[in-house]
This record gives sequence, C-alpha cells and structure tokens, in this order.
Amino acid sequence: MSERVPAVFLGHGNPMNALHDNAWTRAWAALGAGLVPRPRAVLAISAHWYIPGTAVTASPRPRTIHDFGGFPRELFAVRYDAPGDPALADRIAALLAPLPVGADHSWGLDHGTWSVLRHVFPEADVAVVQLSIDGTRPAAFHYELGVRLRALREQGVLLVGSGNVVHNLEAYAWGGHPAQPYDWALRFENTVRERLLAGDHMSVIDYTAFGNDALLSVPTPEHYLPLLYVLGASFPGELVTFPTDGIDGGSISMLAVRFG
Repeated sequence: MSERVPAVFLGHGNPMNALHDNAWTRAWAALGAGLVPRPRAVLAISAHWYIPGTAVTASPRPRTIHDFGGFPRELFAVRYDAPGDPALADRIAALLAPLPVGADHSWGLDHGTWSVLRHVFPEADVAVVQLSIDGTRPAAFHYELGVRLRALREQGVLLVGSGNVVHNLEAYAWGGHPAQPYDWALRFENTVRERLLAGDHMSVIDYTAFGNDALLSVPTPEHYLPLLYVLGASFPGELVTFPTDGIDGGSISMLAVRFG
C-alpha cells in the first residue's frame, strides 16, 4: 500500500493564472514541491467539465483544451502534455459502480485542470485523469462520489478539485482593476472555512441554507461542487489547512483547501 497522499481543492480563478507569477500560483507550486512521496497520478475534478452524466478521461494522451475566449494568444499557446492513465480510469469506474461511468476519449484536460497543474507539476510528468461533474445531480451526490473515491488516496493518487468557493462573474471587476471584496463574498467564504474546520460536512454540502450570501456567491453550482468531491474524499478527523486564500476581482474566492 502506498503512503496516503492529500486531497486538495484549488480556487483556480482567472485562466491567466496559468501564466502569472503571483501569491496563488506560488502557493500551488509550493504544494507540488512539498508532496512527499510524489503522487503517481492525479484525479482532477474541474468545474469546466460539467455535463449530464458521469465520465472519466480514458485517453493515454489527453489533449489540452482551451475552453475560453477573449484572452491573449499566449494563453492559447499553452500545452500541458501530461500523460493519461487508462488503468486508473478503469479503477475509478470500478469504485463508482454500479453508477454508469463513461470512458471518454474526446475530452482532455480543460483549463480548470491545466491552469493549476502547470504550477503544481510544471514538468507535466504526473499522469492526469479527469472526472466529469454530472450537472443533473444534487450536491450530496457529488460528496458521496468523493467518499467512494477516497481509497485512491492510499494508492498514490492525488485528488484535485478545481473551482472556486465564491464565483460570481457578473460582479467581477474585469480588466485588472483592483476591487474590494464584496461583504457577501467574504461572509460566505468565511462560513465555509469555519464549517470545514469544524468538520461539519453537512453544512458545506447544504450550502444553500446560508441564504442570500450563498445565492450571490454560488449563482451556479459548477465551481463549488469540486470542493464536495475533495471533502468526501477526506478521512474522519483529518487535518484541514488552507494553502492560500484571497478574493480576486471582488467576487472570486481563491481559497485552497487541503486535507492531509
């Protein structure tokens, strides 16, 4: 049995973080450099593979997907050529059975995955498999999948959820203009942080109970749900830490959460 590796949630924010050197990207790099032993593979759950169904990338060479528009040409030139791991994809499907899990050869690594992993593992020398988020399912479903995937952590697989605890693009200060965080964004992020530290998983799953702060912070669920996979994959009583934090553009939480 391999030594247990962590499970982490990374607030990925603006795709340009793939190219930037800032406090967030340096924290992601430090996370990767400090992983001992080195993971044999990554299972990534990204906000940007949000489909009606559960699927896993099964290609030995997943493509780099530039799933955005309006950004500089240099961002579209980025390639993250990490290998895939078809055997791990099969293992994931077995752990999630009897849930049908499609073996997908057309998707690849979207920017929710490669924009952070190119800092965590800059040599792209760790195999990466992505798991889709089924947008037709309730929050508790995603947490339960995380529970069923927990065993991978003791087999050398790093679980990485990539999204944002607070993600409201309508309120975002575009164009690089500095913006003070909205009060509702700070309150919601702080509430989630407190509930994580308290081990109160049910409150984090039932986040809509936090009222108007939740409605503004999570207007659509896809960026929040990756946190629930990571939370489900945590072990009882496991240490939870926050490798980095901050609010970008007033309305995007860059909070990172690490279990183990």
